[in-house]
Amino acid sequence: MSNIEVLSKANDWINAGHKVALATVLKTWGSAPRRAGSQLAIRDDGHMIGSVSGGCVEGDVVANALELFDNPKVKIIDYGITNDTAWEVGLACGGDIRIRLEILRSNG
Repeated sequence: MSNIEVLSKANDWINAGHKVALATVLKTWGSAPRRAGSQLAIRDDGHMIGSVSGGCVEGDVVANALELFDNPKVKIIDYGITNDTAWEVGLACGGDIRIRLEILRSNG
């Protein structure tokens, strides 16, 4: 799925009255399932579109997004082979990824 499709759907959700968070891969090291720039949009009810890791950390990213809806700010999350959280969420590919998570706002 392209970033244009992810952002278009996120815009649709915002226009329908939902809160939406956007996760973007900032950087990868070693073997990582998605490239820098990959995006995942998360709706306030947990529905999501796109991918930042091919499924291995999406659940944790969604949980972080749901927390941000109550306390909107930009959050940077690192997952990696040396990070205990990476094993808990299933990132066993041997790489590291850095994700930016933010709440999207309506232009109107």
